[in-house]
Amino acid sequence: MTTFLRDTTTVFSREVKPSLREPVGLLFEMGQPLLFLFLFGSLLDGTVGSSWQWFVPGILVMMCLTGPLAAGYTLLVELIGGSMERMMVTPLNRTAMLVGRTMKEMIVLLVQAVLIILLALPLGFELHPVGVLTGLVQLVIFGVGLGSLSFVLAIKSAPGGTLFYIVSQSIMFPLLLCSGVLLPLDAAPAWLQTIGYANPVTYVVDAQRALFAGDLANLSVLYGTAAACAVAAVGLYLGNRAMRRGV
Repeated sequence: MTTFLRDTTTVFSREVKPSLREPVGLLFEMGQPLLFLFLFGSLLDGTVGSSWQWFVPGILVMMCLTGPLAAGYTLLVELIGGSMERMMVTPLNRTAMLVGRTMKEMIVLLVQAVLIILLALPLGFELHPVGVLTGLVQLVIFGVGLGSLSFVLAIKSAPGGTLFYIVSQSIMFPLLLCSGVLLPLDAAPAWLQTIGYANPVTYVVDAQRALFAGDLANLSVLYGTAAACAVAAVGLYLGNRAMRRGV
């Protein structure tokens, strides 16, 4: 266990240092979420009840999809460049390689989420501390699964990398649009609502909105937590297996 923790810390430190050297890059990645927050969110004002309580959680889920789901890009670059092969012949625990990388993505996600919440407060977003903290924990669990799946996709895409771009871009927007992140699915056609019910992101979005509204007893919180844990379990299992089998 001591060796695993040491190796995880080593990998985490290696991954997070470039972000610490260039923190502007983290803000640049928030460009699209901020654009949606200030422009699209304002358009919804008065159309979905308390629009900011409804929209801010959706923005955070969007960041979870566009961030951790694309996390495999850095691994893909290392696979193509050959630096990952050099890491694979070191004594580093391969599970620690996955966990360390995933931890870095989660720290970045949390920092960006906190910034979004702080920026939303002057706009009218009402802070429910317990619900927000619980929502962030759920979001991290969901992000762990998405990040791990992204790493699996990167490994399967090497050395060309084309598969990574095709799959990640092909599934990201359908997951977003069919989950009610930007607009409620209540008025959508029946066939679109059916797709939404089969989309695990939908349950996470509903749970986030209930939690950020302070409604911790809402049944959607249970469904969303189950969906997030299921995605995390599948992602960690497949990611760990891919790392252990080698590149």
